[in-house]
Amino acid sequence: MNSGQLFLTIGGMFLLALLVLRMNTTFMSTGDVMYNTKYGVLAVSLGTSMIEEANSKSFDCSTDTNSVSSLAAITDPASLGPEAGETPVTFNDFDDFNNYERVDSTMPSAVFTIRCKVGYINPASPDVFVSQKTWHKKIQVTVTSPSMQDTVRLSSVFSYWFFR
Repeated sequence: MNSGQLFLTIGGMFLLALLVLRMNTTFMSTGDVMYNTKYGVLAVSLGTSMIEEANSKSFDCSTDTNSVSSLAAITDPASLGPEAGETPVTFNDFDDFNNYERVDSTMPSAVFTIRCKVGYINPASPDVFVSQKTWHKKIQVTVTSPSMQDTVRLSSVFSYWFFR
């Protein structure tokens, strides 16, 4: 083997090493994207389940068995949250989820923390909680995990309608 063939062989091996290194980098970044997507889908699923659970309850503790026609009969904004003695199993109205936090470790791949915030809103500006009673409550659900790069935030508005 002369020196020209030796340089061609070394150059070929160098190109092969660069190609293998590039392929490994691509496989690793694809794996990261795949895991982040999987955690994101799980987080959206958990957040949606929390919203559906809250929406399955009555609008207010005063509307769980009776109807009301006056804002004075529903819960004050400062008192939103579970009533004394209520646990997540016995939540009976939408605002019981205010400041509720659940850690879900049932998934084999990651641990998720789900936080809820409930407040009254004005339909004209639904992104802002207001300090007076209205017929509309909004739940904001935030799902985080040490395994995820992003935080998933979902929200839903629950309005009280009563027809006689």
